Amino acid sequence: MISRLLDWIDDRLGTAHFVSHALRKAFPDHWSFMLGEINMYTFLVLIATGTFLALFFDPSASKMTYNGPYALLDGTHVSSAYDSALKLSFEVNGGLLMRQVHHWAALIFVAGIITHMARVFFTGAFRKPREINWLIGLGMLMLAMFEGFAGYSMPDDLLSGTGLRIAVSILLSVPFIGAWASSLLAGGVFPDSGVMLPRLFVAHVYIIPATIAALMAVHLAILWRQKHTDFPGPGRTERNVVGSPLFPKYAAKSMALFAAVVAIVFAFGAVVQINPIWIWGPYVPWQILSPAQPDWYVGWLDGALRISPPVAFHFFGRIIPSPFWPAVLLPGVLFTFVAAWPWIEAAWLNDRRAHHLLDLPRNVPVRTGIGVAVITFCFGLLLAGSGDIQARYVQEPITTITRFYQIFCLIAPIVAFFLTYWLCVELRSRSGVHKAPRVRLRRNAEGGFDEETIA
Repeated sequence: MISRLLDWIDDRLGTAHFVSHALRKAFPDHWSFMLGEINMYTFLVLIATGTFLALFFDPSASKMTYNGPYALLDGTHVSSAYDSALKLSFEVNGGLLMRQVHHWAALIFVAGIITHMARVFFTGAFRKPREINWLIGLGMLMLAMFEGFAGYSMPDDLLSGTGLRIAVSILLSVPFIGAWASSLLAGGVFPDSGVMLPRLFVAHVYIIPATIAALMAVHLAILWRQKHTDFPGPGRTERNVVGSPLFPKYAAKSMALFAAVVAIVFAFGAVVQINPIWIWGPYVPWQILSPAQPDWYVGWLDGALRISPPVAFHFFGRIIPSPFWPAVLLPGVLFTFVAAWPWIEAAWLNDRRAHHLLDLPRNVPVRTGIGVAVITFCFGLLLAGSGDIQARYVQEPITTITRFYQIFCLIAPIVAFFLTYWLCVELRSRSGVHKAPRVRLRRNAEGGFDEETIA
């Protein structure tokens, strides 16, 4: 019966050739090529758990009196959003598990995108003809960061409310368009407008996930069209891919990875507590939680705000306040640099050729050193975001911790670059390769292509 059904479909749509070709498509066997799939499967977990949570969450700022099972908040005036988040945690069957799985999946999703992009950067997989996918990956990273921020801001607890207050202040610091951007997010004066939570809900549940899903589909379509990159090795050239066919071997590995991702995320959600909003309490504008740190993927921005000097300028009759430099200009420059890197490297090396074989990081010491320097800089900012906690542990004034990270973020990236460069050169020389070989394709008399190594 199945055979007849497939024959009937193929007779009308002619799908047999496409399916047969697709199932034979080769995928490299190296484990690092599956980092991107972790993001895809984590995204599926986020969609499933987020759909469950949306059925019970009320994104309203209207006030009510809490009278639920958590006795310490009994009789407290809270928003409907906070009340529904507490009900999800204590009254809905499986609600707390779904909240925690969703939160952990969001953290892993952003970490997976960054790890995947790091692999692409250090191996040169961003080069022609894959610049578009590099930009799509960066776009998904930025959307994922905003999606995560919107998600943990919606419960209207004291921690998320403090984060929203900082976000509104950052938007207000942008010259000329700051007030408009803040009004677009907050709908008026924060936190009295009452429309910020519904707007965050619409963006978090509908707009951003749909955009990420569309970008992911385009990303995979381009990958399928351009074929996979591969590491150099026996039998591997710029024109072929050596690996396992999509079905059955690679499909089996991929499904096993999917099961592992689901199991790990649910294990974390079941046994590792995260974001206990009942401890933070509801958001009250004149109160603040200390110590207070956001999720790690925006923690580096918090660290930049903490260690940046309080510098303000007058510009065409307007004041550019101090939050603008670390929270708007710095990430803007950083993301622009990352987006433009494929063209920067191509111009710097005068290399306009298509590349399907990857670089070993040790063979490109400058690129590897720059990548490690940027990671070191961002890691320093991330650590600076928890300076108040570190000050309590080491019994030092917060000013001392702040000064340390100011110096660290200036010096450590430079040191990291030179150490990485030296290590790559040393590893390359020991492997007998003094310079990464450059290969181009040349048309032969038969109309095909031959590889030619150029100096």
